[in-house]
Amino acid sequence: MAVSLGYKNVYRDPLGFPEWQSKGLPTATNTTHVQKGMAPSSSATPKGGMQGWTLALTLVGIFLGGMALNLTPCVYPLIPITVSYFGGRSGQGQGRLLAHGFFYITGLAMTNSILGVVAAMTGGLVGAMLQNFWVLVAVATVLLVFASSLFGFWELRLPAGLTRAASKNYAGYFGTFFMGMTLGVVAAPCIGPFVLGLLTWVASTADPAFGFTVFFTLSLGLGLPLFILAMFSGRLEKMPRSGEWMNWVRKAMGWVLVGMAAYFIRPLLPKALSIVAYSLIALAAGLHLGWLDRSKATFRSFTWIKTAIGVTGIALSIFLAASWYLRGPGVAWQPYSQAVLEQAVKEGRPVMIDFYATWCAPCRELDEITFHDQEVVKQSAKFVMVKIDLTSGDNPAYQQLVKEYAVKGVPTVVFLDATGVERRDMRLVDFMKPPQFVRWIEKIQ
Repeated sequence: MAVSLGYKNVYRDPLGFPEWQSKGLPTATNTTHVQKGMAPSSSATPKGGMQGWTLALTLVGIFLGGMALNLTPCVYPLIPITVSYFGGRSGQGQGRLLAHGFFYITGLAMTNSILGVVAAMTGGLVGAMLQNFWVLVAVATVLLVFASSLFGFWELRLPAGLTRAASKNYAGYFGTFFMGMTLGVVAAPCIGPFVLGLLTWVASTADPAFGFTVFFTLSLGLGLPLFILAMFSGRLEKMPRSGEWMNWVRKAMGWVLVGMAAYFIRPLLPKALSIVAYSLIALAAGLHLGWLDRSKATFRSFTWIKTAIGVTGIALSIFLAASWYLRGPGVAWQPYSQAVLEQAVKEGRPVMIDFYATWCAPCRELDEITFHDQEVVKQSAKFVMVKIDLTSGDNPAYQQLVKEYAVKGVPTVVFLDATGVERRDMRLVDFMKPPQFVRWIEKIQ
């Protein structure tokens, strides 16, 4: 539900995620908003701007990322310890062993999920800071510094005393629960940088439920393989031994952080430049992980895995560049002016006015997907297409239009019929896929 603040100070989120806050007044979450003096859109997308398959695929990716963290040099050595811990309880019966496994994963999930909820609940502060150019650059820089650690340029270590305290053994179900809770502390030098990027992203959503879901999913990915190995501890000897290959996995995580850094500075870059950055990162990661890195392993499949990752990185780079190059021309927009609207009435043509901002994720989806679809471009020729950029929020004429059309969030697409009267039933306040959008605009013709 949107809350009107009567044109108070509203913070803009440059990443396009739902977040806003006004000092001393209620906070409305699950919204994407615009500029100073604007309330959020009432039809906002839940779960950090995600829903449906987008949300499902994101959680699958986070789960797989959690599983991959088991292969890092900080977590992998914990596998024998975990298996030994559960193996010592095998005489208690399979039921009690499963109960210990449940408490172990619950403890791990509890620690990380609390982090996610706290990060989301402080999203007002983080989202406000993420408006600032220098803060975005600083976040990206921190991620790159941590990435350099994963690449082996310097070593991130926790104090030995803290590690020993976290590794201390406790009896009973509480001991199992506590062991799961402290796994994140022991593994922090490897998973900490990855979690930092995830925390910053979750904080920008200001959605505690989404924060809990993300980190609970990550915890399942991190803890489930350990739990399964503990249940079948006799299979441990078939696992590959520690070695150089774990450093390769660590470097792969470093490239993930480089991609996160590029994601955070994306609102500061032109779209073409951001695509070039993503494409170059994918290409560099593929070449480095596939062939330039000389890490070896005693198991044969490692060479095939390296090659597959390398080919995937190069293919992703080519796909990103080609999809941008081949997508074709987009809708021909005009800047707003009263004369443009008056001329449209004289010609008897309907008008489409797109209120957008460069930091708004659904706005970018509309522009990059819907407004570049060839059928949409064809149909748009029947309209006078007007785009109003609310990124800076300092244009008095645009502020007046925001009041005049009662625009409460971005994206907002306003449709005027041939007589210049708005079709309120057609107002669009969220991303819409091209086929649905074509059917939508046919209503006014």
